[in-house]
Amino acid sequence: MKPEEKKKWASKIFWKIFLALFIAFFALYVSEATGYYEFEQHKRVTLTQDKIKEFEQDIADGKNVDIKDYMGEREINYQTKISNTGLKISEGIGKWAQDGLGAAFNFLNQIMEE
Repeated sequence: MKPEEKKKWASKIFWKIFLALFIAFFALYVSEATGYYEFEQHKRVTLTQDKIKEFEQDIADGKNVDIKDYMGEREINYQTKISNTGLKISEGIGKWAQDGLGAAFNFLNQIMEE
């Protein structure tokens, strides 16, 4: 590859990375400027206040109260087919490495005993 082509190629990559970072920055800036984050926090506070009122009303009515009924969905499952496949591959490699190291140490142990 000629030096001129390398410079063109490097320049293209630089400008693409710069453009991607600029777009990401601009999106974050707009979301902050429009108050998106504050709105999401306001929704959480409002939901919490509503649950507190519901809890107090249930106590006043003499109902059987369980905290789990008033807590929102807390556990989010982030598993996907790709992450599960990666986990299985990782566990397989770990088992293979563990078996290999065990066999190597057993072999070294046998050599040392002789």
